[in-house]
Amino acid sequence: MSPIISIRGLTKAYASGQVALRGVDLEIRRGEIFALLGPNGAGKTTLIGIVCGIVNPSSGTVLADGHDIVRDYRAARSRIGLVPQELCVEAFETVQDTVRFSRGLFGKPANPALIERLLRDLTLWDKRASPIKDLSGGMKRRVMIAKALAHEPQILFLDEPTAGVDVELRQDMWALVRALREGGVTVILTTHYIEEAEEMADRIGVIHRGELILVEDKDTLMRQLGTKQLSLQLRQPLEHIPAALRDDPLELSADGQTLTFTFDARAQDTGIAELLRRLHDHGIDFRELRSSESSLEDIFVNLVRARA
Repeated sequence: MSPIISIRGLTKAYASGQVALRGVDLEIRRGEIFALLGPNGAGKTTLIGIVCGIVNPSSGTVLADGHDIVRDYRAARSRIGLVPQELCVEAFETVQDTVRFSRGLFGKPANPALIERLLRDLTLWDKRASPIKDLSGGMKRRVMIAKALAHEPQILFLDEPTAGVDVELRQDMWALVRALREGGVTVILTTHYIEEAEEMADRIGVIHRGELILVEDKDTLMRQLGTKQLSLQLRQPLEHIPAALRDDPLELSADGQTLTFTFDARAQDTGIAELLRRLHDHGIDFRELRSSESSLEDIFVNLVRARA
C-alpha cells in the first residue's frame, strides 16, 4: 500500500539565514497514528505548515494522498485537516455555525447529519448554539477539531492537541484520536507530553535542529533503545562505589542509600547474578531491590543529548 504522505528532500531556509528543515525524508502510512517529537524550535510546526500548504518549502517534494502540495494544492489540501497549536476561532459565532462554515470552505455540500455526529462525538452537541466566546479553553480545542474534520479529510494533523487542557479532557482526546484511526483517518500529532506518544502512537519520529534523526515503530524503539534498571536499597549507606566496581554500570545516589545498576534485559547474561555476588564479596548488603524499564521520555532525552 502506498504511503498517504510522502516527503522527499524537504528543506526550509528563511531569508534571515535560519534553516528550519534540513533534507527531511518521511513516509506516513495510511491509517496510522504518527507522533512527531522534538524540543522547541526543532522544526515540527514548520514541517506541518509545509505539508498543509501554509509555509512554502525551499526545496523538496511532498505528496498528500498522491497529490503534490504545490502543483495540485487544492486536491492535496482537501485531504488534510489541521488543528493548529493556537486557538483560532471566531468568538461570536456559534459552535454549529463555525463548523458548518469550515465544511463549506472546501466546497462540500451541507450535511447536517455529519455535523451533528461530529459535535456529539466531541461532546459539543449541547453547546451547538453557544457563542464560542462562552466556552472553556478545552471546549474551544474540541471546536477546532470539529472544524478540521468537517470536510471529511483522510489526514488529520494535531499540533500540540492537549496543550493547556486538563487530564480528563486529555483522556477524552486520546479516545477520540483512536476512534478516528479506527475510522480510517491517518493522524499525525506533535506533542510535548511524552506519555501521549507512548500511549497512542504506532510510530514515532524524532526531529532535532531541522533533521529527522529517527523514525521507528514505537514498540521496536522501546525494545532497541530501552534499558532496564535494578535499584538496590542498601542496609548501610556508602560514601562511594568501591574501586573494584567502578567499571560497572553502577550509580550511587547522593545520600549513599541506593545503588542503581543499568542493564540490557534482552542480553543472554544481564550481569545481575555476578553483580550480586561481587557486592556480597565487598560486604555490601541490601534490604530491597526493584527493577524498572526506561520510558519513552528517557529514550527521547538520550537521543537529543547525543545530537547536542
